[in-house]
Amino acid sequence: MDFLLPERLDEALEAMAARAGTVPVAGGTDVMVRLSTGRERPAAAVDLTRIAALARWERSAGEVRLGAAVPYTRIAEELAAPLPGLAAAARTVGSRQIRNRGTVGGALGTASPTGDVHPMLLACGAEVELVSVRGARRVPVRDFYTGPGRTVRAPDELIRAVRIPEAEGPQAYAKAGRRGAVVMATCSFAVTLWPSRAWVGTGIGSAAPVPLPALEAERFIAGELAERRLWRTRGPLPEGVLKRFGELAAAATAPADDVRGSSAYRRHAVAVLARRALGWVWDDHRTGPRTERESCA
Repeated sequence: MDFLLPERLDEALEAMAARAGTVPVAGGTDVMVRLSTGRERPAAAVDLTRIAALARWERSAGEVRLGAAVPYTRIAEELAAPLPGLAAAARTVGSRQIRNRGTVGGALGTASPTGDVHPMLLACGAEVELVSVRGARRVPVRDFYTGPGRTVRAPDELIRAVRIPEAEGPQAYAKAGRRGAVVMATCSFAVTLWPSRAWVGTGIGSAAPVPLPALEAERFIAGELAERRLWRTRGPLPEGVLKRFGELAAAATAPADDVRGSSAYRRHAVAVLARRALGWVWDDHRTGPRTERESCA
């Protein structure tokens, strides 16, 4: 297997186009494990860590354009103000060493349903920038995942960046697991408030073959907030509304049984996480943020 070290994006794209099945490597925290254990043996791998353009982020017109090779450590340290939910999720990824290497671009490329950042990207309505020698395109993250480890990315495409709207309301990420980091999530849930659009975004991780939003829960809470005029009055959410939101979030899942948890436990945990997370962000919306919302249940 050839291991290529391009220093420019165009060189990487030419390498991807030249050989079918060439594997891109960003942080390598997932890919290198598969390569070293022989579970994957491509003809070539392209290391993206020397390409400076992929390791930058920028803010413009109310969104953050996050380069695919920006590591989790920098997201947590540098982007907590515009992207508080993603920064919180990044802090739960693996160990410090993994956070120093791992990237959102790599997580999207691997598309593991257990990835910590996927639920928040879904809840924020992010877009993925894909690029190849044929050109560039942008794909809503909600249309990006097609199956376990599979995405709409073509074999010759690279993930160049992710475009994420800056937060305009509270955001929360909640994760069920034996610890808050170093372990994969048994299940996870993200929720975001967007007052200007009267929208509540959601994302579920590790409870279905792919990361997914809780669409019925989103529609339900949008209707409740509108009917009760709570966006304007900022009144409290009734316990029954929180409970129903959690039930609908759990109904969106299709979990499996494995060593980290049963399908029944995952459904129950998603309902609990969704109810709690919505309560947190709504309380913060009403009274102002008091503490960072990042939880391991």
